[in-house]
Amino acid sequence: MKKGIVIVFAATLGLAACNNFKKGEGDMTYKIYKSEGKPKIQEGDYVKLNAVQSIETKTNGDSTLVNTYDNERPAFFPIGKPMFKGDMVAALKLLGEGDSAVFKLNLDSMAKYSGQPKPTGSKDNFSTFTVKIEKVLHKVANEADSAFEKKKRDFFESEYKVLIAKNKGAEDGKIKKYISENSLTTKTTASGLQYVIGAPGNAERASLTDTIVINYTGQFTNKKGNGKINVFDTSDEKIAKEAGIYSPSAQYAPRAMPLGQLPQGFIEGVQLIGAGGKVKIILPSKLAYGENGGGPINPFTPLVFDIELKQIIKSTASAK
Repeated sequence: MKKGIVIVFAATLGLAACNNFKKGEGDMTYKIYKSEGKPKIQEGDYVKLNAVQSIETKTNGDSTLVNTYDNERPAFFPIGKPMFKGDMVAALKLLGEGDSAVFKLNLDSMAKYSGQPKPTGSKDNFSTFTVKIEKVLHKVANEADSAFEKKKRDFFESEYKVLIAKNKGAEDGKIKKYISENSLTTKTTASGLQYVIGAPGNAERASLTDTIVINYTGQFTNKKGNGKINVFDTSDEKIAKEAGIYSPSAQYAPRAMPLGQLPQGFIEGVQLIGAGGKVKIILPSKLAYGENGGGPINPFTPLVFDIELKQIIKSTASAK
């Protein structure tokens, strides 16, 4: 399902009155958008899905907590036993492959049984999930657990290979689209790094053995479903809050990092400026996290960083 359809879903949900939702188990309510008429999901099945989870806040309207479309990575969900009446398992069992729906689940129950803290600032006691079931691997009756576990591994590996191939084929187009949409005039290094220098800084340049002190924001080339930039990491507290990735335990201030331990493209970008300089760099995946990815970063994913170099701390070795 394309991200635009998710936005339509969200808009439809916002306009729909509560009486348009059906009553499910426990406190769960739901609305089916599309039904392909295929066999419903059962306990023991393995599901590939895309989903958007949001809450309605007291101050800022809808707040998105999870969006697999923004991450360009579907979730793989094993269907176990329900934790409580009206949980996500109960919701998914109303659907089959190709189906899509919206569910409202009780936040108190979710927090109690999942062990995860309840989101702060919610207007009511429900979280909304917009779900699209991409594929279902059904567990056959009397099938040995070991045989099904192998089928699950094969299924996941097959689907992941498709994801990798899709990302690899789309990478160049993503970079070109980002540059075009943001009206950037970039320069390109021999390695393929594209950059725009906002301020050159002083004449000093960092060496691999130095420690750099920087402010930075890292984002994906695709925008979020709400049209905002798709930030995955930042040293700026305001940007983190706006992007929905704020963490109370994070350090929101200029960060000190050993230059030589950073991705190749990041190193090259920092070395284009001196202390006091600013640069935007666009890294093809070969200069970032490559064909394996890492954390929230998928394989073959180009990245964008806005960097402000505050200070270069010379190592003993480079100072000699």
